[in-house]
Amino acid sequence: MDIGRLRALRELSIRKTMAAVAEALHVSPSAVSQQIALLEEEVGLRLVERRGRGVVMTPAGQQLVLRAEKILIEIESAKADIAELKSVVSGELRVAAFPSVAAAVIPKVVYDLAERHPHLIVQFEEMEPGESVAALRSWQTDVAIIDDLNMPTGALDPNIETIFLMEDVFNVMVSRDHRLSERPTVGLHELREDRWAIDTASDTYTRMLVEACQEEGFKPNIVARCKGFEVTIALIRQNYGISILPGLRASYDLEDVWVCRLVPEIRRRIFIAFRKEEKRSPALQVFLDRMAEKPPLS
Repeated sequence: MDIGRLRALRELSIRKTMAAVAEALHVSPSAVSQQIALLEEEVGLRLVERRGRGVVMTPAGQQLVLRAEKILIEIESAKADIAELKSVVSGELRVAAFPSVAAAVIPKVVYDLAERHPHLIVQFEEMEPGESVAALRSWQTDVAIIDDLNMPTGALDPNIETIFLMEDVFNVMVSRDHRLSERPTVGLHELREDRWAIDTASDTYTRMLVEACQEEGFKPNIVARCKGFEVTIALIRQNYGISILPGLRASYDLEDVWVCRLVPEIRRRIFIAFRKEEKRSPALQVFLDRMAEKPPLS
């Protein structure tokens, strides 16, 4: 059986639609459909059934996916064995991270790695934690930087290992003209009358903020839902809204913005995730070693 077709079947078991698999594998939906059809022809059994706009695995499909996962793990393990024998750190390492940690940490890390290991190519892609874990499971990335806000304990595949990276504390960000500017700390209840601008890239983050406000007895007056930090911070600068953003955001691009600690604190833990079988890979090891250097934002 063709490895590429097995990979396509495994992707389909995770992503549920031909279109989603096509996007992940950078091919057309018709190419994915053809791969699955050829695999079914090879094994002589139906492997998927259409349900609405998506598909489900037949019992034969489910069994083959389990086998395919073991095969793909062994292939990656074999690659790690070969890489371990090389004296020069080389090849490609694919890294996925969500925006706040990516902007604060990744540029310095990848620059340092390029200086220390010129034969190593680090390919970066911005992804939210859920996205990056799906990419990790389907071999679309080698490293995923995630947090416990979006990926709670127990949500990860047993084949994925995590290493703690840092804690991040959320801050209140207001304009320099805001009534709370110059304050070192702000209670969440003091923001009940304010207009809120929030970054909606993560549904979990939005839900966390709303629930925290509700626990303080009010519903936030959300007047802007932004898909990125640039618009959110522009609205804050203009004093049109306030926001609660990760502490990592307070490490750059904060001209005309006042940052104060939120009381009570809201924290998250950030982790590096990777496939267990590839831990011996020299490329992964030098990345992990650089990320472990203190302080992580240096």
